[in-house]
Amino acid sequence: MGAFSASVLTGFGLAAVLAGFAVAVFVLLLVAGGGGESAISFAYLGRVLGFTLWQALLSTLLSLLSAVPMTRALARRAAFPGRAWLLRMCALPMVMPTIVGIFGIVAVYGGSGYLASAAAGMGVDWQPRLYGLGGILVAHVFFNLPLAIRLLLPAYAAVPPESWRLAAQLGMGGRDVFRFIELPLLRQQLPGIAVIVFMLCFTTFAVALTLGGGPAATTLEVAIYQALRFDFDLRLGAMLALLQVVLCAGGAWAVWRAGREMALGTSTRLSIRRYDGNGLQARLIDYALILAGALFLALPVVALLQRGIAGMKAAAAPASLIDASFVSLALGLAGGALATVCGYFLAQARQRLIARAYRRSAVFLGLVGRFGLFVSPMVIGTGIFLAAAGRVDLYRLAMPGVMILNAAMALPFVLGILEPALGVAAERHDKLCAALGIKGWHRWREIDWPTLRRPVGTALALASVISMGDLGAIALFGNQDLVNLTLLLYGQLGAYRLEGAASTALVLLALTLAAYATIERVVGGRELH
Repeated sequence: MGAFSASVLTGFGLAAVLAGFAVAVFVLLLVAGGGGESAISFAYLGRVLGFTLWQALLSTLLSLLSAVPMTRALARRAAFPGRAWLLRMCALPMVMPTIVGIFGIVAVYGGSGYLASAAAGMGVDWQPRLYGLGGILVAHVFFNLPLAIRLLLPAYAAVPPESWRLAAQLGMGGRDVFRFIELPLLRQQLPGIAVIVFMLCFTTFAVALTLGGGPAATTLEVAIYQALRFDFDLRLGAMLALLQVVLCAGGAWAVWRAGREMALGTSTRLSIRRYDGNGLQARLIDYALILAGALFLALPVVALLQRGIAGMKAAAAPASLIDASFVSLALGLAGGALATVCGYFLAQARQRLIARAYRRSAVFLGLVGRFGLFVSPMVIGTGIFLAAAGRVDLYRLAMPGVMILNAAMALPFVLGILEPALGVAAERHDKLCAALGIKGWHRWREIDWPTLRRPVGTALALASVISMGDLGAIALFGNQDLVNLTLLLYGQLGAYRLEGAASTALVLLALTLAAYATIERVVGGRELH
């Protein structure tokens, strides 16, 4: 009863905070929107907010409707040639820079892409319309389908083997197995996954900026960017930023609450023996789903490799490409190191609070560390613009600004890796170290570092590639003196220099994958999974 009342009070408290934010935003809009321009502002805000919610909802539905049957097929087919490689490929969009994935999608589904060329080869007069809502949905499914699969597969693998054996002994068919075993599992897992995917799509920036195709496909993130970067309308930028914070705060809380019971599958052996689906029809359907999903994920990567190699002759000037590569590497390593150091100390402080039974303080500290889940770079950038207006030349301090913003965005992922590792290490070593009087630097060097080396290496590698591939911060603060590969690639795509963009995208992908592998091996050690 106490837990129930506490959860109710927590819900009412969250509702009260959101209501207060909503009232504050509404008052701000009323105060700021004076005169005849207020109606236009409200119409613009309504259109932007409506499209942002609509595309996020459609993207979430399409991602989950694609992920559920493909995950079920992968769970039923525990052993087939290429299964391990397919699961590894599902991890690629998580570390691939968004702008690189977007180029691969354009190379497949664009006006001169693979599909258009195939249609022309068959004599069909058809041109795909990628730019607009359709292109945004395709890109979001490409990035979020693998994430949903990697979150669902561990849940399937965690079903006790006795359940599958009992279902086989009772003669249960595929429909009964789905109804009595899989459907309850999906009801438990899908809401949390849906919230995560919705939040990622709601705060989309690079996808909407590149594939939006016009004002009709403007999201809140893009509107904030346009208000600050092109119009320098700080009032509109502030209103949009506050509106996004209000709407994302509840989503971030839901991610935090629902994400506690989720595990991101990192093994390629996420399987368990099942006894259903052995008929020919079931096998054909499962393998058809697996093949369709594999082609959907692999084609943009193949197109990127093929066009990137073919477009080397039209690449940017070597000096520009080398300079942009060094800027990407420097910003990525700096942002990743800052996020990892901050994440380590935050996770350690939270672990100590938990050990001393300060549960509420630990939850609060966890939410602070996950600030980047519901406050995007555009929102933080809006605050920086407002604070620095008329006082500081932000473009002279662009590099530290980009580094800090990238670190803030990578920090939640670092915490997701380090917090469980620190919890396990504390449970194993705290009492023994206290009994032996081992503490301070000696404990960290002899006890903690050998235990935490691998998760720290993974966290640093992931945070670095996230920082290297981010477009939001560099698009907001970048200038002619600070151009990384993502900004260079965005400019090439905007100018429709697709051959040069292909080579830049290939260089960026190779650099991020090489950086990830090198950091994980050097920092994390040799025995890596």
